[in-house]
Amino acid sequence: MPYVRTKICGITSIQDAQAAVYFGADALGFVFYPSSPRYIHPSDAAAIIHKLPPFVTCVGLFVNAEHEILKKTVSDTGVDLVQFHGDESEYECGLSSKPWIKAIRVGEETDLAAEAKRYNGANSLLLDTMVRGSYGGTGKTFDWSLVPKNIDKPIILAGGLDLENVIGAINVTSPYAVDVSGGVELKKGVKDHAKMEEFIKRVRSIEK
Repeated sequence: MPYVRTKICGITSIQDAQAAVYFGADALGFVFYPSSPRYIHPSDAAAIIHKLPPFVTCVGLFVNAEHEILKKTVSDTGVDLVQFHGDESEYECGLSSKPWIKAIRVGEETDLAAEAKRYNGANSLLLDTMVRGSYGGTGKTFDWSLVPKNIDKPIILAGGLDLENVIGAINVTSPYAVDVSGGVELKKGVKDHAKMEEFIKRVRSIEK
């Protein structure tokens, strides 16, 4: 299995960001969805991002944001990648000035091959858990066997990952990367540094 990358999402402080980078996180996620308990104001995110070392991908997460707000936030913060986590169309995603990934909420009825074609311009697909009325961050897993092996897009696996299940999840789905938030927290928006370190260590332990 090739090197599996790790994204730590829901960063709200410079201390958590620097710790994640120190432990080896490949990407950090900043939530620009005001209804989320992990929301961070763009000015605060910008202050964190500007203090980070090079070669760390900073991802801005948006949910059905107005294009002008998204455009300004991307410009003001300096994120490298946009994560569309709502009901955005391929056209709306394609207006992004940065490369983008599309979150797909996975349930029994989800046709991931069709979603990959629908969002053809996506850099990758992020697979989260289908929970009615929610746009993610629920801490719930989905049936990983629903992920086909032949999707023509890199897969980022999310949805309820933690120290106990991440190795099994990777073994079943062979993703390009894993995305964790609640599974390495003390409380929503505040990371547990020991859990972050151990999570990344476990992901790295199955590299071949």
